[in-house]
Amino acid sequence: MSQSPSGYDLTPLDDDEISRLAADLTPEERHVLLNHGTERPGCGVFLDNKKPGTYTCRLCGLPLFRSSAKFDSGTGWPSFFAPFDRTHVAFVEDTSHGMHRVEIRCARCEGHLGHVFPDGPPPTRERYCLNSASLAFVDEGQPLVVKPA
Repeated sequence: MSQSPSGYDLTPLDDDEISRLAADLTPEERHVLLNHGTERPGCGVFLDNKKPGTYTCRLCGLPLFRSSAKFDSGTGWPSFFAPFDRTHVAFVEDTSHGMHRVEIRCARCEGHLGHVFPDGPPPTRERYCLNSASLAFVDEGQPLVVKPA
């Protein structure tokens, strides 16, 4: 078992487990998480969410971002300046669409989350630009439940 510094199991999920968990996804969530899609700007359910809590992976439940790290980037997608635990996010070079970017994925299930850019606010100067379709939200005070492998 691989464990993050914050105590979460990061053991990669196998294809059968990902297929089982994906059965609960909507077509848009499936397109974004499994096929590296992007939702249209300004339409994501979490864009204007101001509630305190934790954003988790929609597929496997791994905690990804705290609401306290969320900011309005003006881009049309939910944006954060730091992850819940940096080891919960995988960073992948992306040269698609004729540009160089860094894709971010869930470190446990490899679900596509969005991209990270070096134009965020202090203290990190990073902007993690996320698709709402990749996320679930857990209100502050509620238990974080990572789906079992």
